[in-house]
Amino acid sequence: MIKNILLVGLGGGIGSIARYLGSRWLYNIYPHHCPWGTFAVNIVGCFLIGLFWGLSFKSFDSNEHWKMFLMVGNCGGFTTFSAFTLEGIGLIKEQRLALFFLYVAASVTIGLLITFLGMKIIR
Repeated sequence: MIKNILLVGLGGGIGSIARYLGSRWLYNIYPHHCPWGTFAVNIVGCFLIGLFWGLSFKSFDSNEHWKMFLMVGNCGGFTTFSAFTLEGIGLIKEQRLALFFLYVAASVTIGLLITFLGMKIIR
């Protein structure tokens, strides 16, 4: 358990630094009001978690440590959006479409509302 926690923490730190650097780099190239850096990080994170998920069945299926480091830690530190999409695809594969649409709609809608509420409470 401690080893997994350390692997997730190390991967998360690397992912967070990569997110910051990637977002800043894109902002310096495209300094517009649209958050292109966050958008790009989310898309890259989705691609990476898809690659790591696929590799987990080919290369390191018996090594949970790689999954903890790469998928939970690195991708989780880079963007939780990647985990959100992977879980959504899991619901689609399980043919639980109603739950998939509820999960997506509720996550986005409630997430936005709760963020706004948090901002209003502090003001």
